[in-house]
Amino acid sequence: FSSSCTVYGEPDEVPVTEDSPIGAVNPYGWTKLHGEQVLEAVAAAGGLDVMLLRYFNPIGAHESGLIGEDPNGIPNNLLPYMLQVAVGRRKHLNVYGADYPTPDGTGVRDYIHVVDLAKGHLKALERLDLVHGVSTWNLGTGRGYSVRQMITAFEEVIGRPLPHVFKARRPGDIAQCWSDPSKARDDLGWEAERDLLAMLTDAWRWQSRNPQGYAEDAAATAQPAANTETALAS
Repeated sequence: FSSSCTVYGEPDEVPVTEDSPIGAVNPYGWTKLHGEQVLEAVAAAGGLDVMLLRYFNPIGAHESGLIGEDPNGIPNNLLPYMLQVAVGRRKHLNVYGADYPTPDGTGVRDYIHVVDLAKGHLKALERLDLVHGVSTWNLGTGRGYSVRQMITAFEEVIGRPLPHVFKARRPGDIAQCWSDPSKARDDLGWEAERDLLAMLTDAWRWQSRNPQGYAEDAAATAQPAANTETALAS
């Protein structure tokens, strides 16, 4: 089950382990927590063996530059928003909260490359026949980066400043959360391999090649068909 670190809510201690207290603080987190609870109830009734994979902030893109993240509407997550600012689709990045109890006042998160996340699923599937009842694993890097650190690192990748403004905190956001991924390493033989530079570089490769996202591909695919119809009509 694709769960999330949001089930840990506002953690009292970081890094969080699979045994850390749970309790969501926003609607998205509650959907994940309720999903876990439903599966746990079915497993307790003897009907299912369950693997809960709690994701920490997936970012990045495939290194080929052919597959990337293209959210509909205004992005809700940090990196997609930064990417759209960098290609000119947004004027500036809104940073919500600069007064959190963190080293630089901005929120801290554990970011994981989407390819590492995919490999975590494969490792979990290899173990599927050995799992009985409910098992839970954190899929993260074990390191947190603040929003300010993310902006600075991204500016180094694109080679220019990224326009950004600071605004008030958003309800439901937390100060900090990063993982202790040692259980996944010990049980599944998995650990994240790609660092923050790789995550940002791969994401920027895709976005810079596709500034309008997949809409460009759809338009390019439709164009030859229109030309063909015109030629046939003439």
